[in-house]
Amino acid sequence: MLHLAEGLRLPTNGLDYTLLGIYFAVVLGIGFAARRSVKTSLDFFLSGRSLPAWITGLAFVAANLGATEILGMAANGAQYGVYTVHWYWIGAIPAMVFLGLVMMPFYYGSKVRSVPEFLLHRFGPSSHLLSSIIFAVSSVLIAGVNLYALALVLKALLGWELWISVVVAGFFVLAYITLGGLSSAIYTEVLQFFVILAALIPLTVVGLKRVGGWGGITDTLSGEKGGAFMTAWDGTGIGSANPLGANWLTIVLGLGFVMSFGYWTTNFAEVQRALSAKNLSAARRTPLIAAFPKIFIPAVVVIPGLIALVMEPTLGKTEKGLQYNDAIPVLMRDLLPNGVLGIAVTGLLAAFMAGMAANISSFNTVFTNDIYAAYLKKDRPDEHYVATARWVTVAGVLIGMGTAFIASEFSNIMNYLQTLFSFFNVPLFVVFIIGMFWKKTTPAAGFWGLLTGTVGAMVNYFWLYKQGVIDIPTDQGANFVSSIVAFAVGAVVMVAVTLFTKPKPAEELAGLVYGTRSPGEPEPLGEGDDAWYRKPALLGWGALILAAVCYVPFSF
Repeated sequence: MLHLAEGLRLPTNGLDYTLLGIYFAVVLGIGFAARRSVKTSLDFFLSGRSLPAWITGLAFVAANLGATEILGMAANGAQYGVYTVHWYWIGAIPAMVFLGLVMMPFYYGSKVRSVPEFLLHRFGPSSHLLSSIIFAVSSVLIAGVNLYALALVLKALLGWELWISVVVAGFFVLAYITLGGLSSAIYTEVLQFFVILAALIPLTVVGLKRVGGWGGITDTLSGEKGGAFMTAWDGTGIGSANPLGANWLTIVLGLGFVMSFGYWTTNFAEVQRALSAKNLSAARRTPLIAAFPKIFIPAVVVIPGLIALVMEPTLGKTEKGLQYNDAIPVLMRDLLPNGVLGIAVTGLLAAFMAGMAANISSFNTVFTNDIYAAYLKKDRPDEHYVATARWVTVAGVLIGMGTAFIASEFSNIMNYLQTLFSFFNVPLFVVFIIGMFWKKTTPAAGFWGLLTGTVGAMVNYFWLYKQGVIDIPTDQGANFVSSIVAFAVGAVVMVAVTLFTKPKPAEELAGLVYGTRSPGEPEPLGEGDDAWYRKPALLGWGALILAAVCYVPFSF
């Protein structure tokens, strides 16, 4: 089992612990304050659909700014170099724009409380139950990743054993989610967003100064790893070797389309933030507002991974030495003075709690609404479901503690996360995208497309790749291929099954298929939506153009 490298302890003192204690007190205060606003299940699960776009937008990006971003993307930067920017500029921004412009009107307009509930309306109970189970499993697995990452930092900070760190961190997150539901998680995530930036920006600035700036990084790593290590596209021709182990086709198709759209458009941990917005306009703008800070996150996550590799060339070289996951803690130990170190530790803990809270809050929503209330205990009083959701939150955290030890087996947790996304999110996406744009798609097609897509991705990863049947150079390359397999298998099965089964009546598809409208009045957009910053199309195109511009300096 992988633990933090021996001797990697942070030189913290009383000032650092004081800053950390203040942050914990504020977070618990938010939980108690939010508890007073929770009167119904809608309040607990979706904040009563009352939050403004800027709050939900910052929460949207903060919910993803957990282990995936901090330890995972820094580890990716150290292992794969500048190729890591693909996860942002092609692997996030286009899908976030698509979610805001195309898919949010379907989600928000149908008044669903979860992503699986949309599948209930579109395909029926079989697809709904299967997707609910898949999402519940994936949520606690990903929550375990964040818990494991948080435990790594606590071990570096306090020297605690991994299991002690996992238990303490898990119960703290449990406290404020159980108290205030989604409102508590969202308002905490907004605070965490700024705390995270306050931690990562000084780390990046001091690190760049230590290694001689961007020129120093480029000279050192180009000499050691080759010139392609410091570019985004060089060496990605089909048949060419590169550190990522993927070519331009698998990057564009596997990451940029299938995996990216599969994650951002169907991951309820993200979509839930947009569904809590006060109206349709705010819901559409939520992922678009989040896209702009997302564009610049590589500057404070990927670059520190490169800096760590310059300062500690042994990263990832030996099984018992420093691992790629240690990149950020190494920089904190070596670069930051006390006080600033306390802010950095607080920022990291905030990031990991944000990621775990996002997955646990979405887990309690899906399990309570889409499994418990839909199939186990129907037509109970609203108070019964709120109480149940709190107990489900407890169960989710406890399961997440167990799954944290699965994540500990991976030297780069991003590899593990991307494997989970290819298994669970991509099959959901193919069912959504075909069902949303082809009204003849049948309920049976939705169920079998979801099931076979998931199985196809697992067969590719565990048999074709892990057993050496096909030669794929890296785990990330295998994840891209698994995503393509999941999409292709699911799509082919859906088309084939549709040709031999009966579709739902057209009147039942109103508002669920592109080109149709829900009965009744359209959702009001709210006053003042003629302002440029409230126009979703303008925000979306601005994010896409800015992401494309960012590629230019790193293209070749």
